[in-house]
Amino acid sequence: MKEGIWGWWMIVLGLMVIGVIMLVTDMTTSSEQNYYMTKQIAKTSMEEAIDYAYYMNTGQIRISSEKFMENFIRRYAEIITINKTTKINFYDIYEMPPKVTVEISTTSSRLIYGNDSQMLVPVVNKISAILETTTATNPDDEP
Repeated sequence: MKEGIWGWWMIVLGLMVIGVIMLVTDMTTSSEQNYYMTKQIAKTSMEEAIDYAYYMNTGQIRISSEKFMENFIRRYAEIITINKTTKINFYDIYEMPPKVTVEISTTSSRLIYGNDSQMLVPVVNKISAILETTTATNPDDEP
């Protein structure tokens, strides 16, 4: 009987530890996670915002700033969780050559301990992205 009670307590303790780990990881924000997520979203949003009509006419790549912001916000909203407060700022959106600077400030909206608002420290990530492309040369063109 004694070993059965110890086994039961070990199971309860294991479940409590798993619950605490899930709670802490749910409420914390990782700067590295936000950086890679922002980097990937900025890259794909820039690729989706390319103005192909302008490219076909001139051969130069240009992005639409409105389309970039729309794609970025839509993609970011699909990934973030509901327990985080996020503020997105766009700086330096150049259409040609394609360059954007995005700043994301994220805080957890729930507190782990107490009601002290000083515990809510924002994680700020600022990333500048330049769309680089390779130009294809026509083999019929001679130098």
